[in-house]
Amino acid sequence: MAERPVFPRDFLWGASTSAYQIEGGAEADGRAPSIWDTFCKLKGRVDNGDSGDVACDHYHRMPQDVDLMAELGLQAYRFSVSWPRVLPRGRGAPNGKGLEFYDRLIDRLLDKGIEPWLCLYHWDLPQVLQDMGGWATRDSIGWFEDYAALCARRYGDRVKRWATFNEFSVFTLFGWAFGWGAPSIADRTTHLKVIHHVNLAHGAGVDVLRAMVPDASIGAVHSVQPMRPETDRPEDVEAAALFDEHWNRAFPDAQLLAHYPRRVAEAIEPYVQPGDMARIARPVDWFGLNHYAPVYGRKDDSLIWGFGFGSPPPGMKRTAIDWPYDPGCFRDTLLDLTRRYRLPVYVTENGYGTKAAETPDAEGRVMDAERLSYLQAYIAAMAEAKRLGADVRGYFVWSLLDNFEWGGGYGTRFGIVRVDFETQARIPKESARWYSDLIRGA
Repeated sequence: MAERPVFPRDFLWGASTSAYQIEGGAEADGRAPSIWDTFCKLKGRVDNGDSGDVACDHYHRMPQDVDLMAELGLQAYRFSVSWPRVLPRGRGAPNGKGLEFYDRLIDRLLDKGIEPWLCLYHWDLPQVLQDMGGWATRDSIGWFEDYAALCARRYGDRVKRWATFNEFSVFTLFGWAFGWGAPSIADRTTHLKVIHHVNLAHGAGVDVLRAMVPDASIGAVHSVQPMRPETDRPEDVEAAALFDEHWNRAFPDAQLLAHYPRRVAEAIEPYVQPGDMARIARPVDWFGLNHYAPVYGRKDDSLIWGFGFGSPPPGMKRTAIDWPYDPGCFRDTLLDLTRRYRLPVYVTENGYGTKAAETPDAEGRVMDAERLSYLQAYIAAMAEAKRLGADVRGYFVWSLLDNFEWGGGYGTRFGIVRVDFETQARIPKESARWYSDLIRGA
């Protein structure tokens, strides 16, 4: 058994989910479609033709899921609000039943002693707003500002931890550059506009939350996966450098340093208006880090920016879904972020995915040894980073539940709790038991 890492008593332990991935209830109580509802209906875009229509049915099973969080000893829970559930038309009149769902969730979390961390946007733009131009129009800044104000007004008396967006670079690259995710567009000009307008929407959201929520602690969640070239060929080195700017720098640099990285800045300049960078770079309180593995980039002329995903070096250890396994990269990333942005860091996602069904054994246990080993190694690396000076304050495992994993559908499982998608039965895996013991002993 690996040595148990030591963390200070005030270190925060939690788990993360997102609305579209767990809630289901796609048409329940007035919810309208998001861009992911639309994307999932496109043939061949999601494994097995899966969708989030039912997911984990959390919309109807929320009380038992919160009770399960309490049984595991979670201190915090990061969730997202479904924009099309609370504003079916994207703006204007809110949906009372949708708002009431999050009232019940927040109240139950607080009743169980679990701190709610509310993320405003986890990829589910209302389809009606996409039909009006989506993030490619500057009007989207005002749409998000109004949505943030609705949530702040409704939940700000009880929720003090707020994130504006989850993984800016991932949803913008996959949705508007690679065309692999909703809304399945691949266009340079559109992608650049989306980057800039999403950054501006973040800044507007920070200002709304600061003005409307007393004692708010505000941040944003960034995917930071250090970029390495697949080979030392100049074309791969150059492609990986541009990929790095888009994936790891275009959003946090703009928001925290008030400038875009060099190559992105040159391309995006035509869409930047006077005063925009100041409107983006609003003061925040913490940096949310989603980290899994380094990314290997290479030249790929079939994609609009000329960069694409490469392969890790032969012999490198990989996870069951073929992602690199590199706890040292996690340690170094935490140290680099502390030096670069000088903000407290909360690890808002980290976890292990598998394609295995992870079925219960004869005694009803779900033995997920690979995930357990991964969590032990990565949390130990986080402890080492903290000893070396990284200002890391908390850790949220991805994910609480097996769920709808975007293009991977239900065939990819990240949960520390197994979900039987036919019966919706929940069974904590051995990794959940270990994580629970770690929290209680921390």
